[in-house]
Amino acid sequence: MSAALTAANRNKTVLLLGSRDMSEKIVKAHEIRNYPGLPAVKGTEMAEAFRNHLEKAGITITEGRVGAVYAMGDYFALQIGEEMREAKAVILATGVVNANPLPGEKELLGRGVSYCATCDAPLYRGKSAAVIGYSPREEAEAVFLSEVCSDVTYFPVYREETNLPEKVQVIREKVTGIVQEGGKRIVRTENGEYRTDGVFVLREAVAPDNLVPGLETEGAHVKVNRKMETNLPGVFAAGDLTGLPYQYVKAAGEGNVAAISAAQYLDQLR
Repeated sequence: MSAALTAANRNKTVLLLGSRDMSEKIVKAHEIRNYPGLPAVKGTEMAEAFRNHLEKAGITITEGRVGAVYAMGDYFALQIGEEMREAKAVILATGVVNANPLPGEKELLGRGVSYCATCDAPLYRGKSAAVIGYSPREEAEAVFLSEVCSDVTYFPVYREETNLPEKVQVIREKVTGIVQEGGKRIVRTENGEYRTDGVFVLREAVAPDNLVPGLETEGAHVKVNRKMETNLPGVFAAGDLTGLPYQYVKAAGEGNVAAISAAQYLDQLR
């Protein structure tokens, strides 16, 4: 949000992709004591302050899952569900992906494993699909797939109760990996194996090097310099994504720097 506000102040056209409910980290924060001007603020109060600031700036949060960002020469193509959007510069502020990739996940990505149900559901029309969901919000994707696929199996990686139609089979078993065998994908759990045509691994955020091909990373973090520039011209990163400390005030500062650098980059293009 800091990056979007600064970019707008620099007279740039901004597309802010995220959640209108803000980050779960903010909403669940009991009290934040080091954010200037907001002493001992509760997370819900901070989220409301952010929403009000965006509204006054005329910036709308566009909800949508970004499946990939492709460098196309003089612009970037963003795959958002079934839609493609274009941008001259991209600022990554996705936070960190806490879950490690499942065994076989990266190897089969694009070959039966997907991170976007909306994007790839048509490939499995009339076929079977498995969904590994890391939060309750992914249940909506499972419902969507059930309207397209012949059958859907859902593996929740969380404790909350699921709210899914009967045609979606829910299996509460720890997933240990994904393999390919005879044209089928197999989801392995601690208790058994489940054959399917496609597997959708749905997390709150995609690992950065999977999101942007060619992006240089260090573990779960994106490598940046002090201008928040990545190794890819026109791609910037800010916040928890760039490394410790995971602090709201640090993230806001980096978002500001990233937007200033992106604005300078766009001015140089012209």
